[in-house]
Amino acid sequence: MKRFALAIICCALTTSVLAAPKSCEELKAEIEAKIQANNVSSYTLEIVTNDEVHDQNMVVGSCENGTKKIIYQKNDR
Repeated sequence: MKRFALAIICCALTTSVLAAPKSCEELKAEIEAKIQANNVSSYTLEIVTNDEVHDQNMVVGSCENGTKKIIYQKNDR
């Protein structure tokens, strides 16, 4: 269920990212708010360059005109 919610968030963010470029910090803050609204308690969001992305399934946003990505990782307890 959490993966489904994350997929919905990713789709919504992809649409908004394409509409207007945002700063990485602004986009990261928006993603964090949406993740926290889904009661995910332990996660990591990180801004990385395109070269540092090893798993495209972890990408939840793109910023700085596509030169950087925001990746999500759930921290299991």
